[in-house]
Amino acid sequence: MATAPPVPAALTAALEAELPAAIELRHALHREPRLSGDEADSRDAVADALGASGATGGAAGSRLEPVADTGGMLRLGGSGPAVAVRAELDALPVVEQTGLPFTATGPVAHVCGHDVHVAALVALTRAVAATDPALLPAPLLAVFQPREEKAPSGAADVAAATAFRAHDPAAVLGVHVQPELPRGIVSVRPGPVNASADEIDIVVHGRAGHGGYPHRTRDPVLALAQIVVSIQQVVSRRVNPLEAGVVTVGQMTAGTAPNVVPAEATARGTVRALDADRDEILAAVRDVVEHTAAAHGCTGEMHVIPNEPAVVNDDGLAAAVAAFLGRRRRGEQAPNATGLTLDTLFRSCGADDFSHYGDGPSGLPSAMLFVGTADPGAAPGTAPGLHHPAFSPDDAMVGEVARALLAAVVAAGHHLAVPPRPQESR
Repeated sequence: MATAPPVPAALTAALEAELPAAIELRHALHREPRLSGDEADSRDAVADALGASGATGGAAGSRLEPVADTGGMLRLGGSGPAVAVRAELDALPVVEQTGLPFTATGPVAHVCGHDVHVAALVALTRAVAATDPALLPAPLLAVFQPREEKAPSGAADVAAATAFRAHDPAAVLGVHVQPELPRGIVSVRPGPVNASADEIDIVVHGRAGHGGYPHRTRDPVLALAQIVVSIQQVVSRRVNPLEAGVVTVGQMTAGTAPNVVPAEATARGTVRALDADRDEILAAVRDVVEHTAAAHGCTGEMHVIPNEPAVVNDDGLAAAVAAFLGRRRRGEQAPNATGLTLDTLFRSCGADDFSHYGDGPSGLPSAMLFVGTADPGAAPGTAPGLHHPAFSPDDAMVGEVARALLAAVVAAGHHLAVPPRPQESR
């Protein structure tokens, strides 16, 4: 693999100069978060920030193209294939407990780091506009995407949008802050890095009756309890132990009184598959639901609400980005200036709709990067994690994410410009 040239010094300097304004934008987005599908205000704040830099030709947002209803995108550079970079606009329906001076005061909060991602991409976009897009090996397409946290998926809509495809995106990059990684680490690797995630609704129908006369009933609560226990064994006994999957039941509902056997019991959960077979796990869970219910004299049914496929990093793109990011660790000349250390092992059963950019026959080469936020001296899992009411990366993470994105964009652009080597005969 050819070695990418270093990040141009002018771009690095311009990026550093943009970070204070990007941090202020992060505060504004964090203070006034918006739920999935209601991101117009956040998009407009991004347009204002880009317009203030001159990136949009003076008038705020005049070149921020609409996409996927409440999203926007901006291309910098000439014709030809572009490197797209995705950042998410939406927040979560959570009451924040961070105690930050810019804490959101309502029932919505940026407790997944999306405000950091957006601010970092704005800093990168402003830096490119303030210097010369031609300093990048390929045009930049900045995508500010709605609806990552809730269906219908914003990524699926962007990926299918004619306006997005008109920019000829040849690679798509994403980034996510990650409290499972120590601060100072950036991770990118080929293959699956986030799991698929499908919701399941389980309904068990029985025969209602008096709790003192159980033989006259067919107890759906008991059947459901057995189902919940048994579907945990699908992964442990039906999936290759070298492949990852997980079944989680997060809600159970039944009954109206303690002495009444109800007619129905329900449960809701998720089924995730990283490199395990998604369809096989779902089929096995369905079998357990139906047959366990029948064994208790009840009937059971399972409804699947498909959500996200697995995030699978393109082998060539991820390898090119990893090779470039790893130059600092190996002590080579012209380090990438991210100040981060490469990790090529991390992956998780979290899910992200970024998967839609690379999924299916029309999928694009894509790669997700993870940037660590955890205190290196803290025991893993002790600090608030993603979606926790107290999760909030510090402001310095805006710079760390922006530097990682700049390096990844340079590596991806160079990767696109270098034709693949012919296969050697064996």
